[in-house]
Amino acid sequence: MNRLIPETSRIEVKFVVNDIYHDILLNWLHLHSEGFTSPYPDRWVNNIYFDTYDLAAYAENLSGVSSRTKVRYRWYGESVYPDSGTLEVKQRRNLFGWKFRFKIDKSPYIEGSSWRTIRELLLDQLPPEGKRWLDANPLPVMINRYFRKYFISGENDVRVTLDSRQKVMEQRFKAYPNFTHSANIPEILVVEFKFDRKHYDKASHILQGIPVRRGRHSKYITGVKAISWI
Repeated sequence: MNRLIPETSRIEVKFVVNDIYHDILLNWLHLHSEGFTSPYPDRWVNNIYFDTYDLAAYAENLSGVSSRTKVRYRWYGESVYPDSGTLEVKQRRNLFGWKFRFKIDKSPYIEGSSWRTIRELLLDQLPPEGKRWLDANPLPVMINRYFRKYFISGENDVRVTLDSRQKVMEQRFKAYPNFTHSANIPEILVVEFKFDRKHYDKASHILQGIPVRRGRHSKYITGVKAISWI
């Protein structure tokens, strides 16, 4: 599996703050001279994170190694039940991030489905490369969901997302999905800036004025730590 950084990769910079800063950051974006606007409606983002049985991806991300990978199935909308969406393989090398995406047209969940059935329905719709990633990461570790707001600069070169209201549901070693019992996690706001490397100088200028401090954060790491206490 390729470890080279593709030319299409983006630089990703995160800020993590208490949710009380939500309105402050919204006002900062709305009043910014770069003319940030919302290109998409606000929406719920839902993910199933898959890993190895010894949680290799978790260990990789926890240790902060420069080269790390996460495999997740993502769908959008109000429903916590898996719907049509995309299997994403998120690659990160230092500040650079990119994804391999495999579209799933048919929902992998039928009412009452076991995890075995969900995986089979996903595998049936994946190309060989996607199958390899899911086979290499067979364990559904958790479902997480959060409410996302989208922004983009006036010249469409710096994107920003604001994620709040995160929920995490443990799935490890369960025969059937857990859609109801959530772990306790802090009320945080995750702000992420994404831009091409050619726009680094412009993005750096924008980031200098943000009214919060930068911080390393992974929703997967936060979620696994939370469910480890259940």
